[in-house]
Amino acid sequence: MTRLLDPILLVYALLAAWALFVGSVASSNLEGTQGVIAVDASEGGGAAVAITAATVERDGALAVEVLPGSGADAIATQLFARGVLAETGRFHTLLGYTGVGSQLRSGRYEFAPNTPAPEVIRKMRLGLTREVVLIIPEGLRVEEVGEIVVALGIATDEEWGEALARPRLEPLLRARPPGADLTGYLYPATYPLENDTTAESIVEAMVDAFSDAVSPAIRSQIEARGMTLHEVVTLASIIEREAVLPEERPLIASVFLNRLDSGIALYADPTVQFAITEGAEEEPADGWWKVELTLDDLAFDSPYNTYLVPGLPPGPIANPGLGAILAVLRPAESDFFYFVAKGDGSHAFAETLAEHEANVERYARP
Repeated sequence: MTRLLDPILLVYALLAAWALFVGSVASSNLEGTQGVIAVDASEGGGAAVAITAATVERDGALAVEVLPGSGADAIATQLFARGVLAETGRFHTLLGYTGVGSQLRSGRYEFAPNTPAPEVIRKMRLGLTREVVLIIPEGLRVEEVGEIVVALGIATDEEWGEALARPRLEPLLRARPPGADLTGYLYPATYPLENDTTAESIVEAMVDAFSDAVSPAIRSQIEARGMTLHEVVTLASIIEREAVLPEERPLIASVFLNRLDSGIALYADPTVQFAITEGAEEEPADGWWKVELTLDDLAFDSPYNTYLVPGLPPGPIANPGLGAILAVLRPAESDFFYFVAKGDGSHAFAETLAEHEANVERYARP
C-alpha cells in the first residue's frame, strides 16, 4: 500500500534544508576569491601588481552599483533590471527566511547573468564588491609601471606615453630641472582602480601621492640639508635600487653621501643599468636592470653612468619610496665609502679600499 509522507515530517525536512542554507548564507567565515597577477621581481627592486577581488571582471559580467541606503525591494528591482536575477521572488523569499535583508551592503558589484539568488545574497551580505587595486612597489622605472598598466588593459602604450608627456602643474613638479620627466615622482603605493580609470588618472594619483608623502616637514629637512628635492629623489632612487633590506638604506645613504662630500664618484651599478637602457622603446633582452654588467657597460658614455661622471646623475633612475627618501635625509653616521653584496640580500661595508677589496674577495668572487 502506498503511504503518504507525514506532513509533520515534511515540515521538519524543509526546516532542516533551510537551516543548511541559512548557515551557508549567514556564515561570517566565507571569503571571496582572490586573484593575483605578479610581474617578475629583480634584486634591489621588484615589479608587482595585485588584483584583489571577489569576482575579477569577466566577459559578460554585469556591473551593479548599489547605493548606500538602498532597501531590499530597490536592490531586487535593480538586480532584475540588470539581468542579474531571472526573477525577484526567490530573492525576497530567502531574505525573509534568513533575516539578512538589512545586512546587504552597498558598493559596486559584478555578477554573471542569472546569478542564483543565494549567491547574490551571500556576496552582498559579505560586501564582496568588485575591488581592484594596483600595487606599485618601490624601485620601478616609469616603463615598468607602464607595462603593468598596459598588461591590465587599463591603457595602451600610446596612452601611457601621452599621460607621462602631459605638462604638469603640481607645485613640487615645477621645481624639476628643464627636460626632467616623471621618473622618481610616481609614488609607489596601492591605488584603487575603477571602471573609468585611465592612464592619466593613474599618473595624477601617483603624483598626488608623491606630493602628500613629501610633507612640508620633509621639505624643510631637504632645505636644511642644502639639497634640492630633485637631488634628494635622485639619490633616493639609487639607494632604492641598491638596498634589498630596508634597514640598510641609511647605511647605503651614508656611503653615497660620504663619497659625494669627498668628490668621489658613486660607482653605483644601478645607474649603469639605467644608462644602457635609457630611451629603449621596449624591455631589452637582459631586462630593464641587467644583472651581469660587462666592462663595456661600465664604460658606457652617459651622464647617468656614475662610474664615469662624478656626482649625482641628472635625475632619478627609478621611483623611490618614502623610506629611501628619509634615508637621504637621515643617513646613518658612518665613515663607510664602500659596500658589496653578500649574496643574501645584505651588504658588507668598508671604510678603506683595502677592506673593500677583501670583502669583494670574500663575497663576490666565484
